[in-house]
Amino acid sequence: RSVYDDQPNAHQRFMEKLDACIRNHDREIEKMCNFHHQGFVDAITELLKVRADAEKLKVQVTDTNRRLQDAGKEVIAQTEEIIRCRVQQQNITTVVEKLQLCLPVLEMYSKLKEQMNVKRYYSALKTMEQLENLYLPRVSQYRFCQIMIENLPKLREEIKEISMSDLKDFLESIRKHSDRIGETAMKQAQQQKSFSTALQKQNNVNYGRNMHLSRNRVLESKNEVTLKRTFEDDDEHEEEVLTAQDLVDFSPVYRCLHIYSVLGDGEIFENYYRKQRRKQARLVLQPQSSMHETVEGYRRYFSQIVGFFVVEDHILHVTQGLVTRTYTDELWNMALSKIIAVLRTHSSYCSDPDLVLELKNLIVVFADTLQGYGFPVNRLFDLLFEIRDQYNETLLKKWSGLFRDIFEADNYSPIPVANEEEYKIVISKFPFQDPELDKQSFPKKLPMSQSVPQIYIQVKEFIYASLKFSESLHRSSTEIDDMLRKSTNLLLTRTLSSCLQNLIKKPHIGLTELVQIIINTTHLEQACKYLEDFISNITNISQVTVHTARLYGLSTFKDARHAAEGEIYTKLNQKIDEFIQIADYDWTMSESDGRASGYLMDLINFLRSTFQVFTHLPGKVAQTACMSACQHLSTSLMQMLLDNELKQISMGAIQQFNLDVIQCELFASSEPVPGFQGDTLQLAFIDLRQV
Repeated sequence: RSVYDDQPNAHQRFMEKLDACIRNHDREIEKMCNFHHQGFVDAITELLKVRADAEKLKVQVTDTNRRLQDAGKEVIAQTEEIIRCRVQQQNITTVVEKLQLCLPVLEMYSKLKEQMNVKRYYSALKTMEQLENLYLPRVSQYRFCQIMIENLPKLREEIKEISMSDLKDFLESIRKHSDRIGETAMKQAQQQKSFSTALQKQNNVNYGRNMHLSRNRVLESKNEVTLKRTFEDDDEHEEEVLTAQDLVDFSPVYRCLHIYSVLGDGEIFENYYRKQRRKQARLVLQPQSSMHETVEGYRRYFSQIVGFFVVEDHILHVTQGLVTRTYTDELWNMALSKIIAVLRTHSSYCSDPDLVLELKNLIVVFADTLQGYGFPVNRLFDLLFEIRDQYNETLLKKWSGLFRDIFEADNYSPIPVANEEEYKIVISKFPFQDPELDKQSFPKKLPMSQSVPQIYIQVKEFIYASLKFSESLHRSSTEIDDMLRKSTNLLLTRTLSSCLQNLIKKPHIGLTELVQIIINTTHLEQACKYLEDFISNITNISQVTVHTARLYGLSTFKDARHAAEGEIYTKLNQKIDEFIQIADYDWTMSESDGRASGYLMDLINFLRSTFQVFTHLPGKVAQTACMSACQHLSTSLMQMLLDNELKQISMGAIQQFNLDVIQCELFASSEPVPGFQGDTLQLAFIDLRQV
């Protein structure tokens, strides 16, 4: 640093000092060389001496090396052979190791192919999973493994397609077999209830025992046969309990569900299954247009629906999540609404009560079967009450025809009985009691005609028919009693009343028939209390119960009787008018014939014979009819005498007319109908007498 300082002569002084330093180092080098020179000369001398020995050693080493090389050629050859064998051995070991890694892969792939061939698709998927996760990663560097890896997704898709095809075949199979599955399930449900139902019928045999002994004996024998057949059927079917699994192979569903679950598409499968089953449900719920014509149509319809839901219930309990209780309940509610609508529509077309009854029985079995599988069926039993009203309407129409046929076939004359046996036959059919008649000897006549016991029997048959519908409806005896009484009231107040009213209005019904109709309605009215007892014996409900309805037959028969009485009065007056119309007075005759007119004598004889028939009528009816006839006759004669077209009249005509009036007064005074007080009946002609 001082060299470059700005001091004067600094560079010169530095160069001087540097030269001095160099001279010092040269002197030290020279001293060292002088010190080592002798040693260097000695070393060169020794080296020259060694050169000759080195030449000899080189020759010897070269010779030794040549001889050693000649001797080691064989060793080298053997060593190379050993090395080659060692390499081959190492390669073989490597190949064995690699083959040991590849063989399980090939075995598993072969197993996979075999499983595919025998359609064990779920096991095949498990094998694929093992291949992918365990075996193939170990040997993934080989080309054949890459081919396998590329083929596995294709095999999965193939399995999905095959399993889906199997599922479609399964869905088609259960669609075809649903009616058979349902029929089997309904039979089983029916068999389970058959024994208890038979016992119930056995207990119900006691109704009406005191009044209808012979009929109940027949019913007892029928129920004994029913019980016997029930035991035989139970024994016969005890070993033949078929289930849905016995009729349908569910393995495609399980297999497909497992396959899609393994593939991670379980939700897709569930949605597809439910969608297809909803479509099938809509097809099953669609009835045939002619279903209402035969009971077989209804049976097949119900069997298909039961089969459908039995399958769904089975799927619900044996699979996890494929269908849920919420799903089945939703499906059932949808189906139930459709079923009720279909039954309402088609049952309205049924005009045969037997078919309606068969439909009711099928609905009960249908409801009991599905209730056994946990489905709510209360709405079906509510529907049965609607169908019950329709059933009653069909019964009323049928019984209306029966009543008309009975009235048409009746001869409207008292029933003749020749001996005790015939008498017992009649009273076994109709509860008739008359102590006065019992005292009479045979042969004798019962006051009513043949239609009365027949009508009474048919009313009982109607009650039996109405009771058939009330069975198995899970209703109390009180409700059944109320239903029977209401339907019987409809029969009496509407059907029978209408038939009686129409009968009374028919032109061919004469006075004798009208009189007999009044007598018949009187006895039918008296028999109403026996019908109430009959219903009470069936239902075991006492008539003193507060809510027990009463039969309205009394008003029905009273109305019919009043109509018949009015018709009697009308026909009597019409008959009198017919006689009056043939009257032919000669108002200019000089003197009378000395006797009453022929038409009037015929009229009086007719009235006399007619009133004799009235002896079986209530006294008031006969008296009213007689008074009405006399008043009408008096009025008709008065109008004839005071006719405006009658311009003149002779004394002879007056005398002849007087003879006719005298005959009328004699008829009135002869008391053609007993019960009139004093000259009450003669007063009908007093105005005519004064004129």
